Amino acid sequence: MTAGHRIDVTGLTKRFGDVTALDDLTFSVVPGVVTGFLGPNGAGKTTTLRCLLGLVTPTSGTATVDGRAYRDLPNPLSHVGAALEASDFHPGRTAQAHLQVMALAAGLPPARVGALLEQVGLTEFGDRRVGGYSLGMRQRLALAQALLGDPPVLILDEPANGLDPAGIAWLRQLLRALAREGRTVLISSHVLSEVQQTVDEVVVIARGRLVRQGSLASLEACPTAALVRTPTPDLLREALTAYAVQDVDGRLRVEGATTDAVGHLAHARGIELHELAAEASDLERLFLEMTTETPGGDAA
Repeated sequence: MTAGHRIDVTGLTKRFGDVTALDDLTFSVVPGVVTGFLGPNGAGKTTTLRCLLGLVTPTSGTATVDGRAYRDLPNPLSHVGAALEASDFHPGRTAQAHLQVMALAAGLPPARVGALLEQVGLTEFGDRRVGGYSLGMRQRLALAQALLGDPPVLILDEPANGLDPAGIAWLRQLLRALAREGRTVLISSHVLSEVQQTVDEVVVIARGRLVRQGSLASLEACPTAALVRTPTPDLLREALTAYAVQDVDGRLRVEGATTDAVGHLAHARGIELHELAAEASDLERLFLEMTTETPGGDAA
């Protein structure tokens, strides 16, 4: 496994007829952290991942791993491990047989199969036909397949889907351990709460466009409103006509305003303030606001 690989998406646009699935999308994913690729259903996440893996040809722009298109990577399974579908397995084949066939086709040592089944918690089910697997078990098998070539880059689409709480906790620990090894880990999800305790960085898209990229901490710190207490609330309301203002427990809640903005307006009008603070953001609500207010465009 070689560390230092990164993912770069630059000006990526994809149109399917009249539908624009991706609209000039640009972001980067670096090694050593778990990056969440977030957005509602239809935001363009799967289309982006398919462009990265050479399964879809972009209308314009590029999607590269370590500066190269996926099709140009030598021994791609040893560079990129991907799991986009947890159901793409022959139902009559056992998990062990499936991984052995994949290893043989990729020229990889079959000895890795047993270790991978143990790593993903499927050792006792390795000789069971995949047709009898639950969705959570198929997710584990998909992850084992992605890890088969010991790749420095992992791309996983909704990996927590079908996992029970214990499985989600296991997945969280595994992905963080892989990132600590220096791997580049990108996981997509449309449910922020499923990955909130797993990811370090976030790339948020809506309607095929980038909404935000940065650390999860920066997203959590983003205020959604300012809370202010004043002996002259009516005067302050008059100064805040550009914002939606509500009475909350003896204070004014100023939607969409920063404390700096409220403080500046109050100072300009000579209004006395007794309290001014940023409201602690509810991350899931903020996420929903970010991904539903992007104007224009078509989802795919």
